[in-house]
Amino acid sequence: MNPTADEWSTLLSAADGWAAEDPDAETAAELRTLAAAAGADDAGSPAALADLADRFGGPLEFGTAGLRAALGAGPNRMNRAVVRRTAAGLARYLLDTAAGAYTPRAVVGYDARHKSDAFALDTAAVLAAAGVDTLLLPDRLPTPVLAWAVRALDCEAGVMVTASHNPPQDNGYKVYLGGRAVAGAGRGAQIVAPMDADIARRIEHGLPLSAIPLADSGWTVLPGAGQEGDIQDRYVRAVAALAPAAGRARDGLRIVLTPLHGVGGDTMGRVFAASGFTDVRLVEAQAHPDPDFPTVDFPNPEEPGAMDLALEQASREGADLVVANDPDADRCAVAVEFPGQGWRMLRGDEVGSLLGEHIAARRAARATAGGTAEAAAGVFASSIVSSRQLARIAAAHGLEHRTTLTGFKWIARVPDLAYGYEEALGYCVAPDLVRDKDGMSAALLFAELAEELKADGRSIPEALDELALVHGLHATDQLSVRVQSLDLLGAMMGRLRSRTPATLGGSEVVAAVDLAAGGDRPPTDRMLYHAAGETRVIVRPSGTEPKLKCYLEVVAHVSSADELPAARAAARGRLDAVVADIRDALGL
Repeated sequence: MNPTADEWSTLLSAADGWAAEDPDAETAAELRTLAAAAGADDAGSPAALADLADRFGGPLEFGTAGLRAALGAGPNRMNRAVVRRTAAGLARYLLDTAAGAYTPRAVVGYDARHKSDAFALDTAAVLAAAGVDTLLLPDRLPTPVLAWAVRALDCEAGVMVTASHNPPQDNGYKVYLGGRAVAGAGRGAQIVAPMDADIARRIEHGLPLSAIPLADSGWTVLPGAGQEGDIQDRYVRAVAALAPAAGRARDGLRIVLTPLHGVGGDTMGRVFAASGFTDVRLVEAQAHPDPDFPTVDFPNPEEPGAMDLALEQASREGADLVVANDPDADRCAVAVEFPGQGWRMLRGDEVGSLLGEHIAARRAARATAGGTAEAAAGVFASSIVSSRQLARIAAAHGLEHRTTLTGFKWIARVPDLAYGYEEALGYCVAPDLVRDKDGMSAALLFAELAEELKADGRSIPEALDELALVHGLHATDQLSVRVQSLDLLGAMMGRLRSRTPATLGGSEVVAAVDLAAGGDRPPTDRMLYHAAGETRVIVRPSGTEPKLKCYLEVVAHVSSADELPAARAAARGRLDAVVADIRDALGL
């Protein structure tokens, strides 16, 4: 980067002004050091100059994912100044929506990432000063506890400070709307358009921080551990009621649990205990919150190596099931031992189908026991990039199935939702409790399934075989292409739009659909390909990371269990061929 003297002077002036009003001494000092390293004209560090220019390249965009970015000073980073301005914009939105008819209520939560507690306190101080009835979670708690509180406490808004499974240098700001601010199925769900734009318009990026009032008090810290009405305990009891222990100890199932250095360990452990699962063993090296995530490269159960410690412990201790939550516990990964193959983490689609069958069977049993069809009603939903097997499971149980855009902000809004999932380890098994993905309630119901199967002398691998025999073998995989620049994502999508591959995995492409054109769903930047033989590929840019993601699925139909090993091997070969064709189409 070679800015002119005027450009450099403007950039330096912006950095100096930001540092002068920054409420965080740490980020202010960081910015002054960076500006000094950048130097004048081309005499300083080019890397420092480029970093400084990026930080002031524009305000951090507020969208349906709220905010998520690297920590640091400047308008294009996550910091206390950005959070205060965002909270002020949210307060204006809530007050404008209320239009004097009521006092809006908001609940604020936070995880254990760097600066999360400070961002939460700043948010509470801004909301309370603006006249919003503000509640603050008492400690570092999982995202599902916050999402549950939005509905349970009848709040118009919820703010969760978290970057979920992003790297340690990131943080984020997730917004939910509920109460009187939202009607219908979306109450308590994450924001979608046009709510995001309505809030974003009220965020005044150039407003001096001194113009944003801050309350010294005036918000309510919700009851914590040892206090009457402990908010975490209320969530635990609500979730545990999904799979009641019925007065018995479920000590026949040994579970290894890892929260991956996040905030879910205590809550997940309490949910298991309240439901009678007493043989739960934490991965000690990952059991306690640590914002640096020292034992993993990425704190995401999907990433290679993230579950290695848990799998090693499960093998060593003769466990039946491994459960991993991501750092804010809204996602859940499970692993089991496969005969002759050892321990393996299940794909999100495998878990999604198993939970779908389990929930559908539970609902049918309740309907039979109660003599009504009400318990068997409801809609199953999955994202467009998830396996098509859930639709077949729903149909077999007489349930409606809907396909949504990617993300729980869409899945959660399906009317009459009974169960929803997306392949990225997100599951909503109790929409009346949490209108979002919840890795803890999902883990509980999966443990219930594993326990029931074990009591019947069966296993999770056998349950997967049964689904394949009844509904077809749905083999899925994903190709992720990480890039250095977000501009490359647009170029790669443009290449796909200009040249449709003729075949995928040896099967002729029979349809290529550009979902950016919209239709029966809102427009979205992705390409959908259907090839002969039920082969499907969807390609999209990631919404939270510099990645292009390709979702692959092939389907095979078999008539006996003896055919399954060969069918799985053949499906794997087809997936590998599809990967090669997609890589070629992308010019990789």
